[in-house]
Amino acid sequence: MQIKIRIKNKDGVARLENTTRIQEVMINEDLLHPDQESIAIGFRNQDSSGIIEFTVKEFEDFYKTVRSKIHLVKGARIFGGGGAYLYTDQQNRNVR
Repeated sequence: MQIKIRIKNKDGVARLENTTRIQEVMINEDLLHPDQESIAIGFRNQDSSGIIEFTVKEFEDFYKTVRSKIHLVKGARIFGGGGAYLYTDQQNRNVR
């Protein structure tokens, strides 16, 4: 996964780019406060780590957007009806 961040500060605009891999997907459920549930994606490489956290509404909107455009991604294979996707890169064509 490639992360690109643009941060505005007192000196102007700072840009940060990093390539990392997804380490974990976490679903935070709260039975007492269902409006505070979240979905988090943890990433890490040698130089950096972090978490991208979505509210349930944000993730649903993201999922709907990606789902409607998944046909545009070349090398995407859809397995079953469980919603799992496998994205193959150009170098690794033999992923099954």
